[in-house]
Amino acid sequence: MPEGPAGPVLGIDYGTRTIGLALGHPLLGTARPLEPLRQRSGTPPVSALDAVLEHWRPACIVIGLPLDSDGGDTAMSRLIREFADELRSRHPDIQLELHDERLSSVAAGERFADSRAAGQSRRKDKRLLDSLAAAVIVESWMSNRG
Repeated sequence: MPEGPAGPVLGIDYGTRTIGLALGHPLLGTARPLEPLRQRSGTPPVSALDAVLEHWRPACIVIGLPLDSDGGDTAMSRLIREFADELRSRHPDIQLELHDERLSSVAAGERFADSRAAGQSRRKDKRLLDSLAAAVIVESWMSNRG
């Protein structure tokens, strides 16, 4: 059985307009959404992401990788691999993993709908949808490791 990270896990749902973020708790196997980051002109907000990493000091970063139905790369997954390579070069001391995210957006949408139906979320909370997807990615990654 692979050993899990010794500290928090930062989940990333990378999008061309929004980068969803979530903080995973390996001992609990749960994750909570953080405030998403906005992209400007298709350029990742590197300094804002560096600040998140400095604040939370994750032991591991897990980035959702959208593969096609056969498990092959897509245009978006190639973009994410480039983003991951840049992160690795900027933060070589942090473990970085890519995780299949094919169902994370659907699961995040279902969680949001359930939360709204239960009165726990409001329409304005939809801005956290990408971060909810990041939480799903982290939780899926943690459950697949144990």
